[in-house]
Amino acid sequence: MDFNVKKLASDAGVFFSRAMQFTEEKLGQAEKTELDAHFENLLARADCTKNWTEKILRQTEVLLQPNPSARVEEFLYEKLDRKVPSRVTNGELLAQYMTEAANDFGPGTPYGKTLIKVGETQRRLGAAERDFIHSASINFLTPLRNFLEGDWRTISKERRILQNRRLDLDACKARLKKAKAAEAKAAAEHELRLTQTEFDRQAEVTRLLLEGISSTHVNHLRCLHEFVESQTNYYAQCYQYMLDLQKQLGSSKGEIFSGTFVGNAESTSPPAAATSPPAVAAATLPAVPTIPVVPTIVGVPNTVAESVLNPNEVKPPASGTRKARVLYDYEAADSTELALLADEMITVYSLPGMDPDWLIGERGNQKGKVPVTYLELLS
Repeated sequence: MDFNVKKLASDAGVFFSRAMQFTEEKLGQAEKTELDAHFENLLARADCTKNWTEKILRQTEVLLQPNPSARVEEFLYEKLDRKVPSRVTNGELLAQYMTEAANDFGPGTPYGKTLIKVGETQRRLGAAERDFIHSASINFLTPLRNFLEGDWRTISKERRILQNRRLDLDACKARLKKAKAAEAKAAAEHELRLTQTEFDRQAEVTRLLLEGISSTHVNHLRCLHEFVESQTNYYAQCYQYMLDLQKQLGSSKGEIFSGTFVGNAESTSPPAAATSPPAVAAATLPAVPTIPVVPTIVGVPNTVAESVLNPNEVKPPASGTRKARVLYDYEAADSTELALLADEMITVYSLPGMDPDWLIGERGNQKGKVPVTYLELLS
């Protein structure tokens, strides 16, 4: 074993000198070399970046995986450099239970049929959640984690070295002030020049690393955009799946509740208390004048007129029509409905006996039923 006593003694002396200098600075008994204002700003910016990156990383992990036990398990697998086993999402587990329940109750019964439909939608929601978590982990969490475990560790290491170089420099300055003899002053001055050079070199290295934080912000900004895009696609998928399910359940409502339910079986619009974006938007709209209504057909009840009239054969009422701006995309469920694109302008009016949640919409030569909750009625 190569045991260098001189090197050990030298290192011990340096450590003791730094400890003495640090203690005297804290007690106000020694001068301290101050860094320039720009350098201090770089240090503060780096610390701020590190602290907020840690908080954003931890909270995003909670968002993607609320179960703390599952997060601990994933952390251990990551540290052991092993692949995390695939985990069934809550939506997929609920879909499995609903499907099994439908088989027990009878897949041909109204309840069993509905369980199967809802279960399939829950399965699709669970799959979408799995894709979102995977995308967010790769495109957002991984870059944040790489910064904390890579770049920040390097910056911290160089900052510690810079701190030691500064302590050495200030200790040399203190020894030069205390030197009386000419030889002692010459030796102290020579040592001071060496420590000043080392300090300047280390300060430049640390400065370059700290200025690289700007590049880190640019990279994290790009990752943040990717995270938002993934989250937007995920929620859009979920919303579309629920709309499709709502249409399926609405189209079979009259069949399931035959003889016991009175209402419009074709209506697929959400209830007034629903929290979907179209319903919330419609609830906050200001009051507008009444929609023009087509005159009632003589001798035909209103409720019958709605069921026998084809929207494509209806002409606008003589009293006029209204303009409306489309708030959200809407996919037509059948040939009697009109597909909508967000922000387009259409003409609307009402038929006698129609469900109040629906209007007749026209766009050029196209005509069909449209949901009121997807529209902003204009004066």
